[in-house]
Amino acid sequence: MESDLYDEDHQLFREVVREYVARAVIPNSERWEREHLIGRSAWLEAGKQGLIGLAVPEEFGGAGQSDYRFRAVVAEEFAAVGAASLHAGFSLNDDVVLPYLLELASDEQKARWLPGFTTGETIAAIAMTEPGAGSDLNGIRTTAVRDNGSGDWLLNGSKTFITNGIQADLVIVVARTGERELALFVVERDTPGFTRGRKLEKIGLHAQDTAELYFDEVRVPAANLLGTEGRGFAHLMERLPKERLSIAVTAQTAAEAMLHWTTRFVRERAAFGRPVAEFQTVGFTLAELRTEIEVTRAYVDKAVRALNAGTLSAVDAAKAKWWASEMQNRVATRCLQLHGGYGYMLEYPIARAFLDARVQTIYGGTTEIMKEIIARDIVGGRRA
Repeated sequence: MESDLYDEDHQLFREVVREYVARAVIPNSERWEREHLIGRSAWLEAGKQGLIGLAVPEEFGGAGQSDYRFRAVVAEEFAAVGAASLHAGFSLNDDVVLPYLLELASDEQKARWLPGFTTGETIAAIAMTEPGAGSDLNGIRTTAVRDNGSGDWLLNGSKTFITNGIQADLVIVVARTGERELALFVVERDTPGFTRGRKLEKIGLHAQDTAELYFDEVRVPAANLLGTEGRGFAHLMERLPKERLSIAVTAQTAAEAMLHWTTRFVRERAAFGRPVAEFQTVGFTLAELRTEIEVTRAYVDKAVRALNAGTLSAVDAAKAKWWASEMQNRVATRCLQLHGGYGYMLEYPIARAFLDARVQTIYGGTTEIMKEIIARDIVGGRRA
C-alpha cells in the first residue's frame, strides 16, 4: 500500500533533495563518520538549495513554508542513503529549535537569529538534559539568577548529550529561575563562561556531534530571555509533540530504507543454489516487516497531517514516537539477521542503521515515558 501523503510540489522538492544528497552527502558520508563531525559546508550547501529553515518567514529569508511534509521528504531521502547523523542535526535545527524561535521570540530576536537558519550559517542546539536529569525536567539543576544591577542573568550549571553541541552557534538553555520555575535562555557562541566539553563517543550516529556543555557565571543579556520568565516548562511541553513526531518520521523512513536494502540483498544473495529470498522463512520475515512498516506508516502519515492542521496532541505524538521507534529497532534487528555475516560489517548500510536506530527509543522522551503519558490520559478519562 503506497502512502498518499505527498502531492506534486513535494515530489518536485524531492528531486532537489536528491541532487543535494548525490552531490554533498554521498561523497562525504564516510569521512564524516570517521571524523565524528559533519562539516559546515554541508549546512551551507543545504541553505543554498533551500532545504533548511523552510518555516522561516520570507522577511527573514525563508520560504514561510510550515507544511511538515517537506521535512518528511528530506527524512526519506536522507534515510535512503543512511545519512541518519546529518538528518539528526538538521531536524534538531528545523523541528526542535526553530519552533521555539518562531513562536516565542520577539521581533528583535527573530531579526537576529532567524536568517542564519535559512542560509545554513546558524547551527543550533537545545540544552535540556543534565547528568542528573533526563526525561524528568523537574530534576534540572542549572540555575539562572538575575543581576539586579544590569538586568542580565547569570547562568550556572552543566548539560550533557547535547546534539549539535560542538558546533552550535546558539543554544537554548533550560534553567531554573526559582524553586518551581524554569525559563529558556539563548546563549550565543563565544559568550564568556560558556565552554564545551567532550565530543561524546556514542554507539551510533557517529558523524553527529554530541557534547557536554558547561556554564560558569555566564552573563546572558535580558534580551536573550526566550518567551516568558517562569513559563519554561510550559514552553517545552507545548513544543514536544513536534519533536516526537520528528523522531517517529525518522524511524519510519529508516525502517523503509532498511527493508529496501534487505529485500535487494536477499534477492541477489544465493544459498544452496537459489536466492535467499526464495526460502520460506525469509519470505515470511519480509512479509511481516512490510506489513508492520506499512501499517505504522498509515498512523505516522495521519499524525503529520494532524501536525499541519494544528491538532496533533501530545498523547498522539507520544504514541507515534514510541511505536515507530520501537518498530524501527525491530526492523533493524531482523534485517541485519537476513544479511548474515555481512550485516555485521560496517561497510554495509544495514550495520550502521542498526547502530543509529538504538537511540531513537531514548531521546525525545524514552519509550517508558511515552507510555506513561498515554496511560495517564487513559486513566484520567479525558478520552473514551
